[in-house]
Amino acid sequence: MNCLITAGPTYEPLDRVRRLTNFSTGSLGSRLAGHLAQAGHDVTLLLGEQATYPGPFSEHTIQRFSTTADLMDRFRAHSQKSMGAIFHAAAVSDFTFGKVLAQDERGEWVEARSGKLSTRGGVLRAELVPTPKLLPQLRGLFPNALIVGWKFEVDGDRAQVIERGRQQIQDSQSDLCVVNGSAYGDGFGLLSARTSELKHISDALTLFVALAELLRAAPSSGSR
Repeated sequence: MNCLITAGPTYEPLDRVRRLTNFSTGSLGSRLAGHLAQAGHDVTLLLGEQATYPGPFSEHTIQRFSTTADLMDRFRAHSQKSMGAIFHAAAVSDFTFGKVLAQDERGEWVEARSGKLSTRGGVLRAELVPTPKLLPQLRGLFPNALIVGWKFEVDGDRAQVIERGRQQIQDSQSDLCVVNGSAYGDGFGLLSARTSELKHISDALTLFVALAELLRAAPSSGSR
């Protein structure tokens, strides 16, 4: 099956030399790509330029992405192909920068425009503007594919994380959601649009095996 996997962080530029990103290494999605390639699937890995996971990557195609908008452009390009499954594990930035303000000589806040914002003027105020959610756009691009999203949470408890994962499935019309993070606790939870049950998975390798089994059971054109 043709599989498209995303991994690693996006970033959003503050100016031409500084950027906003997150701590994602790209390890989980990259390892999933390797596992599915070894199982015989045709895998393309979209990997963030800032990902620090060292590989190996020899068994599948890799394409690098930068910003959230760039990753969305990659999705659009691949929508022209026949994709059986999409695994969206990338850590997409929740915010991009809006206006950056600096104080002028009168003490008024005015928009700062520079290729490299100076620290000599003192405090800056930067707007953080929410980035578009990519997962809800994927069903329109890949109507027949099996779509798996991720929900990584650090606040709340396991029950709340599971509820957020179910809401993600509903909002995005995805087939599955993998929930994890410190709010969930050890391991992973696998949620499906087809059942109310949660499948708890203890480690990453077992998760990869479970996802590969789902591909084996799915029609070659996807789940729909």
